[in-house]
Amino acid sequence: MAVAQTNMVPGLTAQWHSDLAQIPPKEWDELAGAVQGGTPFLRHSLLSAMVNSGSACAATGWQVHFLTLSNTDGVIRAACPVFLKSHSHGEYVFDWAWADAHDNALAAQGHHYYPKLVSAVPYSPIPGQRLLVHPSLTMVEQAAARRHLLQALSDECQAKGWSSAHILFLSEEEAQASAAQGWLVRQGVQFHWQNRGPEPYVDFEDFLVGLHRTKRKNIQQERRKVREAGVTFEILEYEAITEADWDFFYLCYCQTYTERGQRPYLSRSFWAQGALALPGCWVLFVATQNGQRIAAALLAIDPVERIAYGRYWGAVADVSCLHFEACYYQPLDWCIKHGMRRFEGGAQGEHKLTRGLLPVNTYSAHWLRHEGLRHAVADFLMRETQGVRRYIDELDERSPFKPPDQSA
Repeated sequence: MAVAQTNMVPGLTAQWHSDLAQIPPKEWDELAGAVQGGTPFLRHSLLSAMVNSGSACAATGWQVHFLTLSNTDGVIRAACPVFLKSHSHGEYVFDWAWADAHDNALAAQGHHYYPKLVSAVPYSPIPGQRLLVHPSLTMVEQAAARRHLLQALSDECQAKGWSSAHILFLSEEEAQASAAQGWLVRQGVQFHWQNRGPEPYVDFEDFLVGLHRTKRKNIQQERRKVREAGVTFEILEYEAITEADWDFFYLCYCQTYTERGQRPYLSRSFWAQGALALPGCWVLFVATQNGQRIAAALLAIDPVERIAYGRYWGAVADVSCLHFEACYYQPLDWCIKHGMRRFEGGAQGEHKLTRGLLPVNTYSAHWLRHEGLRHAVADFLMRETQGVRRYIDELDERSPFKPPDQSA
């Protein structure tokens, strides 16, 4: 059942939800549709698909514990997607060392790092807003609502005796708001491709012209190896992706995890439900060799913001440079043709830099109940942030793009 909490913003009351069915989809999607970054992944239908498919649920260590703020009429005006986690898998912001330090010091006293509260898109490092506020609120009300959400998260941990609350891949604005509330902010790095402005790229060759000669030649050589291996690609968009196509994609998706000795996070049932939840948001690239399908890569599309998210891939045959072609060159070609503003290549991966994806900061915010651990983590994050800044400066110096006045 949803339980009312102390009202911290006049006219808004906080509630915790253990079941997404308690939250009206239309009211939730009005919040998710009003924010930048990761909008498709925040939709009620996709989050429900993750839960109902058994992919992100209590049995897998992702217990729904969503937070909403409702007005006096019971209409949601702010919210935060929250899960009660019993582990740190599938988060892409690594806190294993924090958990070990916490339990080494406190487990004997009956205090454990898990469970913890986590606000995130399960199994996906999608940057975007997490402290969702309705656009009808004034700027002052929106800021107050974000503070209310942050306070409710930390208060819940205090009341339940949980070790911590974490907001992953939130926006820079939200990170600043979290820091103002005493949360610890952690920086990370991802690699994103940005379409050229003010005049977008005309085609893939136009994009290549802007790269340093060595980078351009490397990409051309990698693409040629794939062509010479007899590999061709079929691009399936949106509702044109059939059940058989999803079956093959899932086979490839599972193969990626098998090669790492892991089980896949997302079930086949999720992809069936996800296809229905976001019918206009999936693009599938299928590689064929000698008449046989051998690989697949999936893009998720935000058609409103015109952002493409490179999410999952896999192959059942070994072809040199196939990963780069399927996961970067084919998607970038598609993004240019369809006027996408940005292509996000997922977590980590410095190899993306030489292929035209540039470093950008990501942020996470952390509230830790134990004062000693909080001080230790704050000291670590101060040093880590300095290292991240130096790393980005170094990457910027190695940009694959030519200066505007350079012709070769």
